[in-house]
Amino acid sequence: MRKDDSPITTDLVLIGGGHSHLFVLKNFAMHPLAGVRLTLISRDVHTPYSGMLPGFIAGHYSYDEAHIDLLPLARYAGAGFIHDEIIGLDADLRRLKFAHRPALDYDLLSINIGSRPASPPAVAADIHQFAVKPVDRFIESWARLERHLLASDEDFHLAIIGGGAGGVELALSLDYRARQLQAGGSRLRLSIVTDREQLLPGHNARVRRIFDRILEQRAIRVIYNCAVTGFKDGLLQAGQATALTSDAAIWATHAAPAGWLRESGLQLDDKGFIAVNPCLQSESHADVFAAGDIAAVGAFPRPKSGVFAVRQGLPLARNLKRRLRGQTLKPFKPQRQFLSLVSSGERHAVASRGPWALQGKWCWRLKDRIDRKFMSRFSEFPALPLSESEELEPMRCGGCGSKVGSDILESVLAQIGRQYAGAQDDGFEHADDAALIRVPPGREMIQSVDHFRSFVDDPFLFGRIAANHALGDLFAMGVDAHSAMVIANVAFASEAKQARDLYQLMSGVVETLAQHDTILVGGHSGEAAEMSCGLSVNGFARHESLMLKLGMRPGDLLILTKALGSGVLFAAQMRGAARGAWIDTALEQMLVSSRDASRCLQRHQAGACTDVTGFGLAGHLFELARASACGVEIFIDRLALYPGAAELARRGIHSSLQPQNIRIRHSIRDQYGLAQHAAYPLLFDPQTAGGLLASLNPECARQCLQQLRELGYTEARIIGRVVESDPADPPLRLVKV
Repeated sequence: MRKDDSPITTDLVLIGGGHSHLFVLKNFAMHPLAGVRLTLISRDVHTPYSGMLPGFIAGHYSYDEAHIDLLPLARYAGAGFIHDEIIGLDADLRRLKFAHRPALDYDLLSINIGSRPASPPAVAADIHQFAVKPVDRFIESWARLERHLLASDEDFHLAIIGGGAGGVELALSLDYRARQLQAGGSRLRLSIVTDREQLLPGHNARVRRIFDRILEQRAIRVIYNCAVTGFKDGLLQAGQATALTSDAAIWATHAAPAGWLRESGLQLDDKGFIAVNPCLQSESHADVFAAGDIAAVGAFPRPKSGVFAVRQGLPLARNLKRRLRGQTLKPFKPQRQFLSLVSSGERHAVASRGPWALQGKWCWRLKDRIDRKFMSRFSEFPALPLSESEELEPMRCGGCGSKVGSDILESVLAQIGRQYAGAQDDGFEHADDAALIRVPPGREMIQSVDHFRSFVDDPFLFGRIAANHALGDLFAMGVDAHSAMVIANVAFASEAKQARDLYQLMSGVVETLAQHDTILVGGHSGEAAEMSCGLSVNGFARHESLMLKLGMRPGDLLILTKALGSGVLFAAQMRGAARGAWIDTALEQMLVSSRDASRCLQRHQAGACTDVTGFGLAGHLFELARASACGVEIFIDRLALYPGAAELARRGIHSSLQPQNIRIRHSIRDQYGLAQHAAYPLLFDPQTAGGLLASLNPECARQCLQQLRELGYTEARIIGRVVESDPADPPLRLVKV
């Protein structure tokens, strides 16, 4: 969430969660600028810290210790977070193109996406060769090799292509890790292949001699003057040289830039990196900045190293602010010599600076202390100061005066289109200010409405979730949606910013509606202190085919199609207490439609059905039990929970709606003391775009559960049983099975 509530006037967008941008986020957290909206775009929720990667690969650090969680950091900075991959940039139009969402415009842009090893295109599709970056894909590929090493008793030959510090550290870390895993399995035999006459070209001769000895002691073969051009069928291809055999290959060669930069319009250097001046500003576009590996400072050429990205962080943050304020930029001159600490795989490292070098366990301890201190800067957040003030804006109007301007609305509608193919069919006609919908003969119209404020900083994602949540009410009754109307409020901002936000929000809504063959027939837009969205959705059905709340029968089993805990997760996110991976998992599930689940439940003759939303599981179970005059046993140990939800609930974090929902506990019988179970608080947790809850006879239920999982509802569970009602007992009972 933004640090100030002044109208948005400028959009500063950061592409990439690299080391320099960590400093930008921290700087804006401590000293926000009024009217500036900060947005971070990243393909990954967790960004690896390069200094700890060798230790992570060797097994000295856990995943969390070696990665920075971008979501809490972005929230601390008041930045929106877009989890997607950039595939294009038009620097002249100031427009970003994504892999999975509409384009986004910016006013000021900063790029810190690092680089990747130069490798053949075949690497991405070959399980026998992979690059050390992107790190998440490397981790997955190495995990497959680990499983192979443990399962086989034959030696496995692995070639590391690249003899720089990255390749050497990788080889030694993998060797150490493999030796820890070795327990009667295969032995990993490593080779380093370099196109140079020596290893570690950026280091002094003493450092090279130290590592030559270490590699010899570890029986890691080094092949010099061999320019590898490819790997196929177990052979390293190296031009006219004799082919070298290997079971797999890892590319850790010189850095290469992202391919989409070639079409961006930005000035690039001869290797394809963004050409920037000493102020880290693009040589061709004054509204674009870049730092880290992706940037090439012509006046001060330096090797691609994480140390320079770290040193550029604060100068980048300060120059971005100077640009926003219209002030003169200040150049950054990197140091020529710096302390380098290179890991040898074990808890041992080599330190070098200029012509000297030292080694030992104490070097590792020094490196470990420096790295942990760096990580703590971006995971432990102090109290924030008050944001910078600005002159008061004119009071905003209420009532109909708070509507978004007609020019904005017409522009947005023209971009997203008001209708799709077939929109004129099946009972829809345009009207002046309302939609005329004809109900087909023999059917009834089913309507529902939902509206809530945004709980994520990404308007497109919020629009998708809001639409999916609203449609869930129809799917819970076994009704396919036909049409929808939208109420959308965007935050106070300039006309251009409101148009941007409304376009992103409505694009998300329309995308979800289109996926469900649902027509957008109208709506209302307005401005408010914060973004919100609601939909009125319509569908047609025959009364006898509806799934209602009053169809439960004693003996039925209860199926829930999604996990619980979204309420506590987003309450924790507002406090900066939720991990990015937890939030990411919940968001992915919120985007999963319940339409296929509804059809599956209908095919298996569900007796009663509802969707689990604001009242929580206990509240919705109580509704079903009361409507059907039955009791319900809740299998509390069978509930699927989102990662992190139980831990956060145990720490006392809960949604603001939880205190109201928990009043239903008087309707729960707990004769076994199960209220102490970790899942108990989550019975009352309000869900957004939650799963369907349905009752089926036991034979149908087990078949239905299997098909639900085949359809992709991996968290679907049988979570309870319907029993006879006992007037002397509460309708809900906790049991453990």
